[in-house]
Amino acid sequence: MEVLNKIIDLFGLSIIKTKDVNLTVGALIALVVAFMLTSYILKFVSKVITRNIPIEDKNKFVSIFQFVKYLVYLFVIMFTLNASGVNISVLLTASAAIFLGLGFALQQLFQDLISGILIILEQSLKVGDIIEVEGKVCRVEKISLRSTKAVTRNQRVMIIPNHKFLSDVLFNWTQNSTIIRESVEVGVAYGSDTELVKEILISCAKNNSNTLDDCEPIVMFENFGDSSLDFAVYFFVDDAFTVLRVKSELRFEIDKQFRINNITIPFPQRDVHFLNPNA
Repeated sequence: MEVLNKIIDLFGLSIIKTKDVNLTVGALIALVVAFMLTSYILKFVSKVITRNIPIEDKNKFVSIFQFVKYLVYLFVIMFTLNASGVNISVLLTASAAIFLGLGFALQQLFQDLISGILIILEQSLKVGDIIEVEGKVCRVEKISLRSTKAVTRNQRVMIIPNHKFLSDVLFNWTQNSTIIRESVEVGVAYGSDTELVKEILISCAKNNSNTLDDCEPIVMFENFGDSSLDFAVYFFVDDAFTVLRVKSELRFEIDKQFRINNITIPFPQRDVHFLNPNA
């Protein structure tokens, strides 16, 4: 009984004692135990979350988990000290304004971090994907927790804050497949042989080295225009970054074949009639 009383007295021994703070040996031991349990739980949670994530994405969570650890440890310290009888109201009052200011200042950063975590967990965006953001087509080069690095077709680097992928409309051209369907539109003069036009357009698309051989090009008679018969040839490529070049090559070849076969590409015309008031 005497030994037990000595242990209780030891736990109640004050290490730091002021008017508002009384840190005892027992509170310190409780704090160490709480730290050990918290560390074990955080490691377990980290393994569960990253279990199905590709190994190259796991390293991206190191910084965010480190940040979460600091927050959790801070709450554990406050809770343990409070439960051990230490008055932490003074600390809370002093730090409340600081935390409030930091919260407003880092609001955008937190949105980017949360968005980055969701992107990686859901695998909605991957390195190598071709995306369209705000009318710009680019290839994803790197996904970090705060931002995504992408390169446009004219080799300009875009740094996109991750929150934009959750708040704005994003077109992922290659999420389902790397095969892209594109088209070239052309108008021919009224009276042209439409079957010949169709054959030439299909031939031009098939003979281009960048279009896919196993995906047949399609020609659509789209409209009877004001000055032309409007056609479109649809073709397939497996690299979205080549689309502009392929379209240019097809237009050159279509123009060449139309000239050879005497098919005219008309320009808009208007007939203007002048009335003679004296007639």
